[in-house]
Amino acid sequence: MRAIATPRVGGKTNMADTEQLNRAATDFIWNIVEIHSQLEEIHKSWAQMLGITEPQWLILMAVDELDKGRGVSGTAVANKLRIHPAFVTNQTKKLEKMELLTRVTSPDDARFLQMSLTQKARAEIRNLSIRRQALHSTMFGALDEESLQYLNRRLTSIAKNSRLASQKLSIGIL
Repeated sequence: MRAIATPRVGGKTNMADTEQLNRAATDFIWNIVEIHSQLEEIHKSWAQMLGITEPQWLILMAVDELDKGRGVSGTAVANKLRIHPAFVTNQTKKLEKMELLTRVTSPDDARFLQMSLTQKARAEIRNLSIRRQALHSTMFGALDEESLQYLNRRLTSIAKNSRLASQKLSIGIL
């Protein structure tokens, strides 16, 4: 891992501060890896309860999150999940056959489909709501709403900076 820029003390870099910041960054990254792993297991469990795959569960959750009453495009779902739109198309066709999603031609542009959850999907998700609330209480019980909002703002900033760092690394700037 690269050294994190640190304030200079008397014009010189404080090596102890650099090491501490690098240690803290490394610890943060491993915590994120652990959280990601646990969230994958949680998503797999929710998906199994509905008889679908984890990626299909995430697609349903993205549609639910993004749909504001007019449906949502496959591109918007792909962007939210950071996956290829063709994969979304393939999986949403399967979810439609399972009667968990509807896909209709966009009224604005006939080249695109708008997806929405079916009543069946909404009912299935509602049936899980008590368990999901209990899960959220377990995961976030030590945080009040203000703390969680603060954490989300910081994570949003880190996510944005991570995308920038990834782009820079891919073109050889870092």
